[in-house]
Amino acid sequence: MFRQSFRAITKEVTQVNVPAITGDMGILANHVPVVEQLKPGVVEILEGTSSSKFFISGGFVSVLPDSTIAITTVEAFPLSDFEPATVKNLLTEAKKNATSSDEKVAAEASIEVEVLEALTTALH
Repeated sequence: MFRQSFRAITKEVTQVNVPAITGDMGILANHVPVVEQLKPGVVEILEGTSSSKFFISGGFVSVLPDSTIAITTVEAFPLSDFEPATVKNLLTEAKKNATSSDEKVAAEASIEVEVLEALTTALH
């Protein structure tokens, strides 16, 4: 077991799965210390036979030598909070905006597309 802090809550869990830029990672107790950048995707927290899933838009995970991990992200929401139809509609709109002639609108929409595509994948 190791200690994990998520949403300002510290508790012991069995495993944490994160969407690292270098590939999905499963983190167990006694994992090698590491700092990894996270991409948009699902953080899964396993506590015995139950699990909790949260969608994040990115961030960092730090694994310390004492088996403590810290996930730093701007936002994290329970995966169950998302309605697939709403996400699909938002993705369609973001894709339209990604082709805008306004560079700022197109850049922001491109980021939205990346996040919403990851969320669509997570919901299926």
